[in-house]
Parts: sequence; C-alpha cells; structure tokens
Amino acid sequence: MKRILVIGASGFVGPYLCQNLIDNGYDVFGSKLINQKQNFEGQCVNLNILDEDDVFKVLSDIKPDYIIHLAAQSSVKLSWENPTLTFNINVMGIVNIFEALRKLNLKPRILIVGSSEEYGKVDKNLIDENCETDPLNFYALSKVTQEKIALIYHKNYGFDVICARSFNHIGPGQSTQFVVADFAKQIVEIEKTSQQGNIYVGNLSAKRDFSDVRDIVNAYRLLIEKGRSGELYNVGSGNCIAISEILNKLISYSNAKINIVVDKNKFRPVDTPEIKANINKLKKDTDFKAKHNIDETLMGVLKYFRNKADEE
Repeated sequence: MKRILVIGASGFVGPYLCQNLIDNGYDVFGSKLINQKQNFEGQCVNLNILDEDDVFKVLSDIKPDYIIHLAAQSSVKLSWENPTLTFNINVMGIVNIFEALRKLNLKPRILIVGSSEEYGKVDKNLIDENCETDPLNFYALSKVTQEKIALIYHKNYGFDVICARSFNHIGPGQSTQFVVADFAKQIVEIEKTSQQGNIYVGNLSAKRDFSDVRDIVNAYRLLIEKGRSGELYNVGSGNCIAISEILNKLISYSNAKINIVVDKNKFRPVDTPEIKANINKLKKDTDFKAKHNIDETLMGVLKYFRNKADEE
C-alpha cells in the first residue's frame, strides 16, 4: 500500500482529501499542528513546517511515496493584515520540506496546491495555464513564489513535482473568512434570533469559479496518480457565477426576511472582477469530471451552520 502524507490535513480541505485517499486504497498520514485536534481520518502526526528539525524527523519517519502539500495561510484578507506570517508559512514552509527531502535523499511524488489568485486580473474569458501570473495581493504573491520554488527543485534536483492552481472551493466546514461560509452563517444567525435581520456583504459583483470541495480533492488524487511531472494544472469547475447570485441562492433557501447591507470593511483593497478556469488540461490528463452542482453544495453549507446552531 502506497504511503501518502497530507501536510496540513486539519484545515478545511484536509479531512475531505484524507477520506478520498483512504477510500481509494492509500495508507494516509495527515499532519496537524500540535495544538490542533485531529479532525481527519488516517494516521496523525504533529508537524510545524516552519521547524526544520520537525520537518526532517517526520519525513524521515514516514518516508512517504506521495506528498500533497495543503498547509498554508490561505486568507487573502489576512495576507493584507499579516504579510510576514503569510510568507513564512507559504514560502519558507515549502523550502523546509524540499530541503529535508533533499538531505534524506527521498523523492516522493509531490502535489503543490496553489491558487487561482496567482493569475490576478486576466483579460480572457477562460484562464488557462499559459496565462501570465500577476499577483494582486500578498497571498497570491506567496503562492506564485511557492510554485516557482517547487519547480526549481524539480528542474535542478529532479523532484517529481506537480503544481495545482485551485479556484474557489466551498463546502461544509469552511471558515467564515471565506464568502460563502460567511453568508451562510449570517443567514442562520438571523433565522435563529428573529427571522428578520441584516446580512452584511462586500463586493457582490465579482464573479468566481466555485467548486464543491469533494470535487477538488478528487482532482488532487487524480493529479497525484496521472498528472505530468513539472506541469501546472488549473483545478476548478470551468463555470463562473457572481457572488450576488450565490447570495441570492442562499437567501432563497431560507424563510427568514433578510436585508442586504453593503459593508465597505468587507471589500478587499484590490479585487479581480472575474475569474474562471479553463480545465481542459486537467480533464485531458486525468479524466477528471465534477460530480456535485452548486445548489447541492450551497444547501450543504447552510445545513452545516444550522446543525451547528442547534448544537449550541
């Protein structure tokens, strides 16, 4: 049985990914920070990617055949507030991993998970992997840097590296730092208190490529199995929907009377009007096909927050 290490398994995506890998026959090791609870299936290891000795020991003990690197500071908003933290985790973390592997003479197949934010503002209907990167925030810049570092290790040291540029993914369990979870939580709070209230929103005109997190993690597994070494892959749905439409769908699933209030504090300093993925390369190389539609996913997110409210 092939050993796979999921670095950063305790975040939003990690539990979904670990379950997908276990269901497909992998021996899964997931990493978390020492003060975090294990919320994923598989064997658990404590790992701080900013601690070089810690990284060396974990990789030496597990000797994985595959690594999927999820650990990141992934909030654009937080990257504006704390760029130092963002660069430490997203850039120095990947250097520590590759340096430990190099010193141990280990060469697992590695999937580096990046972001559609790397592209910035692109004047094309569909964004493909050949588009130039133009990061417009510190999170995006850190992810471009992480990707370039990984490809340097691929070209100069022969590491088997695949890079994913993931577009927006949503589902139950996501932090309210992200727009869909934020909307859903506010709606449930209104339902629970008065059945009437205000929902506070940022830029509703932006259009994004949203996918169910279960489809995203399936794409990650397929890339580890079938992706071409040294290549970049967009991971998304290939469809685009306005944030305003997402909000209207969520409100339509509720009986509460909800007023929409624009809050300037929720706007980013710089925002990209439209982001949509061309995923032809992913589909061609891996036979990827999405299984979940947006309405199903949004209702799942709303149900998650309703269940949480009932437990409180």
